[in-house]
Amino acid sequence: MTDSLRPYGHRRTALPPAQEPAGAVPSPRSPQSPQNPRSSRSAQTKQNGKQRDAFFDNAKYLAIVLVAMGHSWEPLKDDSRILEAAYQVVYAFHMPAFIIISGYFSRSFDMRPDRLKRLITGVAVPYIVFETAYPLFKRVIAHDPHQDISLLDPWYLTWFLCALFIWRLTTPIWKLVRHPLPLALALAMLASVCPEIGDDLDLQRVLQFLPFFVLGLSMKPEHFQWVRRRSVRILAVPVFAAAFAVSWWAVPRMNTGWFYHRDSAQELGAPWWTGPVMVLALFGCSLLLTACFFAWVPRRHLWFTALGAGTLYGYLLHGFLVKAGDYRGWFEAAWLHRPLGEIFVTVLAGVAVTLLCTKPVQRVFRCVMEPKMEWAFKRDAAELAREREQREKRDSAARETREKVSA
Repeated sequence: MTDSLRPYGHRRTALPPAQEPAGAVPSPRSPQSPQNPRSSRSAQTKQNGKQRDAFFDNAKYLAIVLVAMGHSWEPLKDDSRILEAAYQVVYAFHMPAFIIISGYFSRSFDMRPDRLKRLITGVAVPYIVFETAYPLFKRVIAHDPHQDISLLDPWYLTWFLCALFIWRLTTPIWKLVRHPLPLALALAMLASVCPEIGDDLDLQRVLQFLPFFVLGLSMKPEHFQWVRRRSVRILAVPVFAAAFAVSWWAVPRMNTGWFYHRDSAQELGAPWWTGPVMVLALFGCSLLLTACFFAWVPRRHLWFTALGAGTLYGYLLHGFLVKAGDYRGWFEAAWLHRPLGEIFVTVLAGVAVTLLCTKPVQRVFRCVMEPKMEWAFKRDAAELAREREQREKRDSAARETREKVSA
């Protein structure tokens, strides 16, 4: 994502209830597990009257912190091979982790009116708002009156909203076909050799990241239980160490643009046949590192768990801070390009995105990120019938109460 974005057994468990949230990454809910009630109570919290699984909220928060840190490293990484290596490792899995979770909690999506409404208000509307806001911000802060506004060419962070909108709309198709993941991988490989796709709707990213969304659609609760085992957590340590070592070796030998999945092989100056090879290789590496990341995600409720519900806010808003620093030359200070300066910027990015995920920020910006927009939609006949039935039940109960009191 860049400018240049316990039970440990194998017994099947029921899928979490479907929830189509407003945020870019769905807000998860999970039922109480009959196998281990105590661990269920510790792993889940209630928010807005609905059960939320702390594991997924923790994963979303930690991933968005890595996103912000990665963006803050972009102006600094050219002066440090170690930072460039860390940047590549983070970019190999932070967006795949987000996208897999998005797919996992999109499994119940269909063309039901209420879900389409939430897709429009929670994804399409924020896309339009921020696709307009970012160019206007550049015009003002960078004094660039020639910066165009285009809803067809996602700018900076907004590509993910555009991609999520398209992926969600195609969910019924992926649930229908017999082998969805191989088909999605084939489309990603084809996209990697087609520079003619162009920049409209950032379709290169939509197609090259598509396998992770389809994988999320295909996953079951036991898959996440498997990566939460202690043995996997231990194995994740040497895997990440090896990934960093390989990344350090590859810094002068590999184009970082491969991790963005926004260009074809030809556009990256490579032979066409390397496109499908790199799609498969990066898919395997990203999947391995994502599993290791999930293995390290805490399962219990922590101080930052509630912030997982506000990751859309942190995601879309932190870009203004990063871009302001870029436009104003804040990253040009020489001391920021030394180890202590790089650590300072990293910590500052983590703190900033954490604050942007908090409740006060959500209350301020909810009108554009989670608008209700009742005025824009027709009332669903089934919904009206349910409301009428509920009113009749309430009226009947009230009459019975009055009759009992008068008697």
